Amino acid sequence: MVERFQVIPAAYLVLLRERPGMADEVLLTLRRGTGYMDEHWACGAAGHVEAGESVLAAAAREAHEELGISVQEHDLVPVTVMHRSAGNGDPVDERVDFFFRPSRWAGEPRRREPHKSAALGWFALDALPDPVVPHERVVLDALRHGTVPAVTVLGF
Repeated sequence: MVERFQVIPAAYLVLLRERPGMADEVLLTLRRGTGYMDEHWACGAAGHVEAGESVLAAAAREAHEELGISVQEHDLVPVTVMHRSAGNGDPVDERVDFFFRPSRWAGEPRRREPHKSAALGWFALDALPDPVVPHERVVLDALRHGTVPAVTVLGF
């Protein structure tokens, strides 16, 4: 019998600021002290979906916990769903990531988890800092080029 493929779901918030005549800006955080991709820039807020929680509720919760902003679930616009694998068969490396762009939010984003983040900043999509978490960079580059597929597959 074949084992069922198991995945860990996560929600990502891609906060964008439009700049007429210029590349949009994205809010990124510099990871530190997390044990995963530390010293890499990442989406402003992201995290695992908790048991009994919808992916929309997880995105809204992460926005509040990590950035101190309020995002309503109905304001979350899907960007892409990424199905990714490290290709090693380890269930912890089998992921489904839901990327959302809030159409609006209340409050000014700020770093609320300094034990997990060293910095927070807005960056033009065509001038991202280095390094960016690799799978997140795939999505940000697609946004910059305007060619974001509904489903992104990585590592298969």
